[in-house]
Amino acid sequence: MNFSFETIVLWAVPVVFAITLHEASHGYIAKMFGDRTAELAGRVTLNPLKHIDPIGTILVPGALVALAVFTKAPLFIFGWAKPVPVNYANLRRPKRDMIWVAGAGPLANFFMAFLWVLLLKASAPSGVWASDGLYQMGQIGVSVNLMLMALNLLPIPPLDGGRIAVGILPNAAGYALSRVEPYGFMIILVLLAVRLLDDLMMPLVHGGQFLLRALTGS
Repeated sequence: MNFSFETIVLWAVPVVFAITLHEASHGYIAKMFGDRTAELAGRVTLNPLKHIDPIGTILVPGALVALAVFTKAPLFIFGWAKPVPVNYANLRRPKRDMIWVAGAGPLANFFMAFLWVLLLKASAPSGVWASDGLYQMGQIGVSVNLMLMALNLLPIPPLDGGRIAVGILPNAAGYALSRVEPYGFMIILVLLAVRLLDDLMMPLVHGGQFLLRALTGS
């Protein structure tokens, strides 16, 4: 891998789409269930500038790519966008609706992975839009979206999977899990540092790959 302009474009387009639709979907579903906080903050939009976090979206992923290039270590992309503001008290049925709001992001990423698979098929040498560049971008798009989906489905608040678990669990257990949220980011960094985060995500990634193959016949 190198830092050529082509490489930057091949990665930037899928990553920007993945982050933008993930975050916008949270706000859109929250609006559907009665909370307009994200809409009023201008976050129900496909404008990526509204969702990019300078550290989580640019600095951290860029540093990981640089580390992989200079040390020849396996590439692992990790980052985050600005959280979409949601006032759960405004939801019609907060405990139930929180599940749908949180699940919207990973679902959006799976849907985008599905679209990238279709592009892969179309841009393959035998496809109607045969193109090496589009084919590489499709591969990156599938990988980025499945990784983002898997990361966010881990049951660690404030990740989406943690909020889904809080909504599903009985009240006492859900409340106990919700108290982990202030330490959630630290837990994720520790798991990343000891190289366990990738192992936890891989079953979810493989599950997503299996579903994509079943849906697309590829």
